[in-house]
Amino acid sequence: MLDFVRGRSLLIGMVHLHPLPGSPAPMPWQKIIERACRDAEAWARGGADAVLVENFGDRPFHPDTVPAVTVAALARALCAVRDVVRLPLGVNVLRNDALSAVALAAACDLDFVRVNVHAGVAVADQGLLVGRADATIRRRAELGCRAKLLADLRVKHARPLVERPLVDEALELVERACADALLLTGPATGRAPDLAPLRALRAALPRTPLLLASGVTPALIHQTRSQIDGVIVGTAAKRGGRVEAPVDPARVRGLARACRGQ
Repeated sequence: MLDFVRGRSLLIGMVHLHPLPGSPAPMPWQKIIERACRDAEAWARGGADAVLVENFGDRPFHPDTVPAVTVAALARALCAVRDVVRLPLGVNVLRNDALSAVALAAACDLDFVRVNVHAGVAVADQGLLVGRADATIRRRAELGCRAKLLADLRVKHARPLVERPLVDEALELVERACADALLLTGPATGRAPDLAPLRALRAALPRTPLLLASGVTPALIHQTRSQIDGVIVGTAAKRGGRVEAPVDPARVRGLARACRGQ
């Protein structure tokens, strides 16, 4: 189970899958699974608290519902990762297929899901991404799914259709859309969030887990530990800081130490 404890920042590590069957240039299955398992094991060896799997290589992404082959491929990858690590496990179905994420969570007994646009409307390179909290939360209940829902607050690579106060959006994600935790990202992969709203968000939602979810480094963790409950990290844990590279356990250890205040 993914448990947030105030005063300790959880380290959630990304497992970026190679292009899956159904993508424009799919990789062979053996390479997909081997890389996913190696990266998951590197996160575990380095001291991560959880692992998040996503179909990162499937660009260009479908804006909402992904094909059945993608869901099946994700299920196979999730089961393979589950076999090699005993950490809490989650999934993000890019770009914004929350219903498939919840179905995978129920079928694979996952601990959490990430939803990029859970409520409201965002403009992205895929077009309009529309949040369907009404359907997602009901489906989770129907399936008896225990997975927590981590919702992005103004997710990277997108902009809200209508600008509103960030704190208002955060309150509605939690109070009206029933998100379990909020994720703050920068404008793009590997780019840090704007930290200016952190104090106001923490004051408005003192009991809601708040995580940084892009551009995270040990220095950024040290800077924000008193205001956040965790981080989601991809690029900074890769060899040479390159998003396409394998996960480096030494880099993971540095991130884990920062999360523990060391």
